Amino acid sequence: MEAIEFIFWEAVKILGLAFLALFSVKAIAGAALRRAWVKPVLYAAVLGLAMTGAWCAGNDVAAEVYMWTCYSDLDKGDPVTAYENALRAVSLRPASLPYWRALVRSKMRLEQLQSALDDAAALQALNGGKLDEVDDYQFTLCSYMLGRYDDVFATTTRLIRANPSYAAPYVLQGLADIAERRYPEAEEIFLAVLRQFPNHQAAVEGLAHAFYLGGERQKALSVLEQTAKLQFSAPARQRFEALKGLYDQ
Repeated sequence: MEAIEFIFWEAVKILGLAFLALFSVKAIAGAALRRAWVKPVLYAAVLGLAMTGAWCAGNDVAAEVYMWTCYSDLDKGDPVTAYENALRAVSLRPASLPYWRALVRSKMRLEQLQSALDDAAALQALNGGKLDEVDDYQFTLCSYMLGRYDDVFATTTRLIRANPSYAAPYVLQGLADIAERRYPEAEEIFLAVLRQFPNHQAAVEGLAHAFYLGGERQKALSVLEQTAKLQFSAPARQRFEALKGLYDQ
């Protein structure tokens, strides 16, 4: 849908530019001017404006194509090429928030986590001085993978307070609790997720893992066994069976 909308508005801009250029040329041609040199100057001005407009429209299209190609490369498992395409998009249109998001996503896939965090200021500035909650979560995920758990707790707590129905920060906070060996706190946060979203796979696995690492193997197995009562995808069920085999050893 976004691609169709972009193509539509770019086509409108290009057609509008062509119409204005044609209208201006006809107006100049029909004008009665005393000085003969004025018309060539006006023609040159129209040509210059048309070329500038075409150049800007071309860069808009090129940047958008680079972003689409970036996400396609990520889907194909080629983060290096994705990063190159995202960087080209940002270089063409540095004031466009979606292109920066594509760049951050490709950096995360390349595990350039600190570099991705360094881009937070750019996204914040382009979003009116405040990060979108999804962007904020992405940067918090970088902090988690870098082992900066204090930053994780601070941001996830704020995100949960702002939007209690957004499950991702709960799960990330629980994972940070596990990393810090705060198993009771992790259990509590995963249970909070499952009360709202009973079939949340990451929360199920997190709760089972917190029980297991906390020395409560039977509770971990019970959590996984209870998933039989709920709807999960076939890969999720395979994952649960593998975990049960691990915990039952």
